[in-house]
Amino acid sequence: MTSQSHSQEIITRHLCMAADVEKYSRLDTPSQEAFQADLVRVLEEAAVLSGLDRTAWERQPQGDQEFAVLPLETQEPVVLGAFVRNLAVRLGERNANRAEEERMRLRLAIDFGVARTAALGYSGPAPVSVARYLNAPQLKRVLEALGSTDLALIVSDRIYQDVVRLRGEGQGLNPSRYVRVHVRQKEFSGYGWIHVPEHGREELEPLVADPEPEEEVAAPAPTNVVKKNKGGVFHFGNGDAARTMHKKYYG
Repeated sequence: MTSQSHSQEIITRHLCMAADVEKYSRLDTPSQEAFQADLVRVLEEAAVLSGLDRTAWERQPQGDQEFAVLPLETQEPVVLGAFVRNLAVRLGERNANRAEEERMRLRLAIDFGVARTAALGYSGPAPVSVARYLNAPQLKRVLEALGSTDLALIVSDRIYQDVVRLRGEGQGLNPSRYVRVHVRQKEFSGYGWIHVPEHGREELEPLVADPEPEEEVAAPAPTNVVKKNKGGVFHFGNGDAARTMHKKYYG
């Protein structure tokens, strides 16, 4: 057995993260280049301030977003706590005194699971789930509605239960400031938890609620049911059209 095939049999689980720039496609080419450079810079600065080594992250840039697989020894509470807070601060400093169209606002998604390198990036359930959480409509609605914030975070239910809820209080995390959502994206369906620094659950809950389904209006009963038997006897349905036909043929 080759070393490569042996390594594929070893199942390792990593913390996976993706950051995406809101409304990136509206930018012209020079602005896109500037936003990409700023995205890398604020992520690196937030990591340094949090004591995380970004050089050890396996990163996959994708234009308006970055996907990263973090080392096995990464402390999840540090990422969810200090890193998220520092990222929000760095974004705020970057956006200070800028015009609205020049602000860089981010969606951030985090999950924990199997992730392996592949020919075109990464394979495994964790990279897929992170991508689905990142594009959750509830997360997009929150960031769009809260114009004062520059960062909206979503974590998987597994991350919330294992890290935020069980270990949060001792690590500077506050479980009560997360709100649960049901994410349905393509073939993916799962629960996630949204958190926005400096905003409480009571502000988020109305924004993540699924829209009420529109009531179906019953179709009107048919009024033109007309049938002629072979024997020449007419049978009419109900309504105005039927009464008109009765009157025409029978007076």
